[in-house]
Order: sequence, then C-alpha cells, then structure tokens
Amino acid sequence: MRKSSALHVGLDVHANSIDVTAAETGAGREVRHVGSIGGDLASLDRVLRRLRSDGAKLHVVYEAGPCGFVIARHLREQAIDCEVVAPSMIPRRPGERIKTDRRDSVKLARLARAGELTPVHLPEQADEAMRDLSRAREDAIRAQRAARHQLKALLLRNGIRYAAKSAWTAGHRRWIARLKLPDPVQQIVFQDYVNAVEEATRRVASLSEALEAQVKHWPRAPLVRAYEALRGVQLVNAVCLAAELGDLRRFANARELMAFVGLVPSEHSSGERRRQGRITKTGNAHARRALIEAAWHYRLPARVTPIIARRWDGLPKSVTDIAWKAQLRLCARYPRLAARRLLAQKVVVAIARELVGFVWAIGQIVESRTETAQRSTSTITRSLTG
Repeated sequence: MRKSSALHVGLDVHANSIDVTAAETGAGREVRHVGSIGGDLASLDRVLRRLRSDGAKLHVVYEAGPCGFVIARHLREQAIDCEVVAPSMIPRRPGERIKTDRRDSVKLARLARAGELTPVHLPEQADEAMRDLSRAREDAIRAQRAARHQLKALLLRNGIRYAAKSAWTAGHRRWIARLKLPDPVQQIVFQDYVNAVEEATRRVASLSEALEAQVKHWPRAPLVRAYEALRGVQLVNAVCLAAELGDLRRFANARELMAFVGLVPSEHSSGERRRQGRITKTGNAHARRALIEAAWHYRLPARVTPIIARRWDGLPKSVTDIAWKAQLRLCARYPRLAARRLLAQKVVVAIARELVGFVWAIGQIVESRTETAQRSTSTITRSLTG
C-alpha cells in the first residue's frame, strides 16, 4: 500500500469480538480481511495502529447495534474518521444466503469505499443519557401495562369483574384491596400480581420524577420547553422528541424529518401507475410514537386552554405563533379527513406527519437562538479573560 493513501476499514462489532477488514481506495484495489480480535477498545487500537503505521488515513465504519457509539466516540477522540451506519440501509444482494462475521466486515469495507453506506447521527453524550432515561420510562410503562393485564386476566378467569367504567382509578384500587379469592393458593397468586402492579407503578413515578428533575440541567431544555408549546406535547413527549431527534438543523427541510421518523407512505410506482402503501415505519420508532400520541389531541377544536397558556408563558412569540398555526391547521384538517370515512388511525397518522413540519420549524428557531446565545457568551468570556 502506498503511503498517505486512504484505507476504508469495516468492523463487524459484537460484544466479545470484532472482525476487521481493510479496503484500499480505488476500484479493483486490495480488500483484505485483517482478522478477528477481542471486543475491547485496546485490541481495536492495536489493529488500527498497525494499519496506520505506513501513513494511511483511516475511514472506519461499523453497523449501529447493541454496542452503541462507544467505538465511534473513542476513535473520534483520536482524530480517526469513524461512521456508524444504519443496518436497514445497507444494500443486500437478493441471492445472498451466507452470512458470517468475516463476510459482513468485508461487505462494510467494500461499500464504504464505494460510498454506498448511510451514516446515522451520532448523539451527544448528554442527549444519549436523556434518551436512555426517556426509554427507561417507556419500558416501565410497558411493564406496568403487562402487570395490570395479568392481574385483570386472573380476576376474569375467576368471574370477577369491575362494574365501573374507569380502571386503575383510586376507586378501582380500593375495590382490588377488598377482593378475596375463594382458593388460598389463588389468593397468593392474586397478591403477587397486586404487588407487581404496585412496584411497576412506583417505578414509573420514580422515573417520571427523575425525568422532570434532570431536564432542567440538560442543554436542550430550551428545546423541550419550545416543543411543549404544541398541543398534545407535554414534558414526557417533549423530552422524547428532543432526545431522539437532537439538532434538527441537520435536516434540510421538514420532508427529510418526516422520512426520518417513518411517517411517509411507502411507494411502488412504475410507468404511469402510482401506488402508495402504508407508512414506511423506518427511522426512529420512539419519536414516531410520541408524535402519533400528540396527534390524537387535534381531533378537538382549536383552543388555547389554561394548561397550554401556562406552557406558552415566557416562550418567544415566534414559537407560540407556530404552535397556534399548528392548532388552526391540524384541528381543521382532522374533521375533513374523518369526513372521508378514513380509519381513525390513518387520520391520526396523517395529522402526525403534518405535525412533524411544525416540530421542524420550532427546532430551527430554538437551535439557532441557542447557538447565537452560546456564541455571544463565548465572545464575552474571551474578552473578559483576554
């Protein structure tokens, strides 16, 4: 290999092993499997030092997966170009039937050299931490829901039904506390399910309190407050959107963001025939869920409720204007779509797709203002210290 040439390195990363392949720049140039190493950073550093020993400039790629962004951050600290690529966007041949770690690393190196890989956004560590907290709360909600279903299923099997309409209210919990199953063994099972529900409820409450406390110290707190200006987007969903989507200035327009969250329709068109199907559901599922949850609120007439007015307090007028414009448009569009006898779920998804445009617009304003404020602060700091 010639000195100062570029070298594309494909890594197939697992918990305890990493397969390494290097491809020289240029069509038809050598692609060689370097070997399989341990999954630790020290082993990776030794291999990359050997590849850089003759002055080659490295471009490292690996698939996004359970090992996260640790390798990417570690290599970028050493000024090594590293990208994490989206597994769903990696080209695959229809007749390919053999998959091994070695083949995967070779494929990554070849595709990186050809420029056919799509990198994912590398979040800041503070953003990733808040994202983990937000997702932990989602996991707790799912665990709570499962525990409740198990308890209700046990009661239903024994012919015990709650007469009132609303479940899991204070009255419903008092009713559960008074229950006694006929068989002592079943009573043990019943009490275990009750304890599981109570523990899951405490876990949700604890994580919700932590989310509210930690967002105050998060650099993206102004973005969270701005997202809360939108109807249906309160603290939990606002944190989810800010943590999952990050800086929206990396999207050139709202349509790119719509595609990123998988809310655009799939399409299979040819010639004069145009056929669109269900939404793609690609990209970030957590942000998509938060947007669809918020979209349900636009089935009601546009109105600045006291809760929304409190959330608007102290926000820039440009942000509240966008939030009100979103209400006027989406609250009018919901009944028009419903009048076409579309399924309610389809109507809500269409509203969520348009809501993305208003989220994108708010993100542009807030991030630009934050960057300007940070630049002014750093200028003042330099002048004072200089």
